[in-house]
Amino acid sequence: MNALIRIAEERDIYPMAELDKICFSIPWSQKAFEQEIMENQQALYFVAENEGQIIGYAGLWGILEEGHITNVAVHPDYRCKGLGELLVSKLIEISKDKGIDKYTLEVRVSNYEAIALYRKLGFQPAGRRLNYYEDVGEDALIMWRFCASGVE
Repeated sequence: MNALIRIAEERDIYPMAELDKICFSIPWSQKAFEQEIMENQQALYFVAENEGQIIGYAGLWGILEEGHITNVAVHPDYRCKGLGELLVSKLIEISKDKGIDKYTLEVRVSNYEAIALYRKLGFQPAGRRLNYYEDVGEDALIMWRFCASGVE
């Protein structure tokens, strides 16, 4: 698959919101994406584009030396092809240049594929947030990735 990974732009807001509806039971609104892409100075988002269509995205909030990965979404037709790994790797690569050396995220405890991906990228479980996902009251696994002095 030849997907172009690039920084998200204003024109990507609507397709990202539509992809969120496909990928998540509690999707972000288009307004939330507008705020993230257009206003949030701490936000960094990448999209994956294939033949002019947004097929994935990943975002991060950079706060001091910490990066909080907000969302990773891949269209169901493109899952298990390495796209999520490419997107998260790009977030880490670019944000490290901005001084970020610690990364965290939350993931549903039942999302074994995502947990495996994050482990592959160096994230380790560090705790749980009870009933984090309101739709079914599912817990979130908190994961962290640390880079010592810029060396992984």
